[in-house]
Amino acid sequence: MLPGGGQAMKDAKKPTRASRLGGRLVGVASMLLLVSLGFVLGVTSSNAMFIRFYLPFMPPLRSAAAAASSPTPPPPPTPTQDQRTGSAGFLTAPSGVMHNMTDEELYWLASMAPMVRRAPDSRVPKVAFLFLVRGELPLRPLWEKFFEGHQGLYSIYVHAHPSYTGSPPADSVFYGRYIPSQRTKWGDASLVEAERRLLANALLDLGNERFALFSEACIPVYDFPTVYAFLTGANTSFVDCYENGGSRSRYRPFFATRNITLARWRKGAQWFEMDRALALESVADDFCFPAFRDFCVGRSECLIDEHYLPTLVSLLGWGPRNANRTLTYADWKRAVNRHPHTHGGEEVTEALIREIREDGGGRCFYNGARNGICNLFARKFSPDALEPLLRVAPKVMGFG
Repeated sequence: MLPGGGQAMKDAKKPTRASRLGGRLVGVASMLLLVSLGFVLGVTSSNAMFIRFYLPFMPPLRSAAAAASSPTPPPPPTPTQDQRTGSAGFLTAPSGVMHNMTDEELYWLASMAPMVRRAPDSRVPKVAFLFLVRGELPLRPLWEKFFEGHQGLYSIYVHAHPSYTGSPPADSVFYGRYIPSQRTKWGDASLVEAERRLLANALLDLGNERFALFSEACIPVYDFPTVYAFLTGANTSFVDCYENGGSRSRYRPFFATRNITLARWRKGAQWFEMDRALALESVADDFCFPAFRDFCVGRSECLIDEHYLPTLVSLLGWGPRNANRTLTYADWKRAVNRHPHTHGGEEVTEALIREIREDGGGRCFYNGARNGICNLFARKFSPDALEPLLRVAPKVMGFG
């Protein structure tokens, strides 16, 4: 053994200063790694708690293990036909008109209106034809000829007595167009409620721009293109609205207590044609109609259907936005018991229809200018007038 060899071996076994320093660094690094890992886990847990309690609409965070074990996400849903054809889909009305809404729910939903005034280019304005009837539509074949070939430009709504259980044939444009209804009585508030119910159901279809009311005794006296162009091109509504001695005689002091003055009191024919803005006002009205309803209960002489809408138009200050006339002709020269003359089958001739079309002549205005068309529709026609009407329609009315 070399001198001093034993001492050298002992010195070799002693840790050097550098090795002691390296060991401490390793220990510090390990501790820092553990602390960092704990901090990350704590933050993740805290974030999850924050999202769970303060953002309840956010889905819970998934752990990496759960994400790795979850199945492959499903493919996105196939676009519907409406989505494939663009933005027009949301304007499309439901296929049917039956629902289980109360009138209160219906009016609330129907009274909503888009805030953006400019309609999408995809929107095609439609005319809503509102039929207030007892049940059957005896002149239905004539109307079917009128609508033929013009799908997409009109919609139909029928309010019948709730006991009516009949139905047009499945190939009729009237099939499936009967809305949930209530009983009605002539001259009663229920009649106006039925009109508002028809308007509300039609307003649910955002494509409906014009709204016209008819009975089962009404007919068109022009073809559909003429009627459609006239209505959709008008810058006014057509609500009969006038003031005379006959209308004032029905005013009662009760209405003054509801802030409906004699100066605003009006009268007019029930059969209207209006734009969407006025339809919305009528459905949303919680001022004028309640006053009429409260007063007219049990009073057959009230004749609310002749006064409510004209008075509402007056109260709204509609002014130049209403033409103050109806587009539905009626023969009041031969009135019977407060009803206009009913044309029977023997009266229906080409001359009669021409007389109705020409009635008023140049006295009627359209968009501020004199116009030869005063009447687009007419009443009253009895059921036996159907066959003669179908014969003269192609010659005089332009359809059939």
